[in-house]
Amino acid sequence: MEDNTKMIESLLGKITDYGKTSYELTKLRVIDKTTDGLSSFLPNTVIAAILCSFLLFANLGLALWLGKILGELFYGFFIVAAFYALIAFVMHLFMRKWLKRILYDYMIKQVLKK
Repeated sequence: MEDNTKMIESLLGKITDYGKTSYELTKLRVIDKTTDGLSSFLPNTVIAAILCSFLLFANLGLALWLGKILGELFYGFFIVAAFYALIAFVMHLFMRKWLKRILYDYMIKQVLKK
């Protein structure tokens, strides 16, 4: 009878240790995924901000230059705005699902990366 009690206590101890180890492993995996995601997110955010600044100034320069050529500054801004409206329309019609799939695949790869 004592052997059964010792075996059950030993088994319960091992189950408890297994549960604690599994919890710690899960916690470490979550920390790893979080730090990996943040470490790739922050540099990409900086690059995106720099790229947005470049595009902003390039578009302002282009709009001012076109406006100067056409005689009125606002004509240049209208042309640049119409160009972006056309690009947005084409992307919405033809590339929306394609871009969504690429972003979805990228996110899945980041989450499942070992």
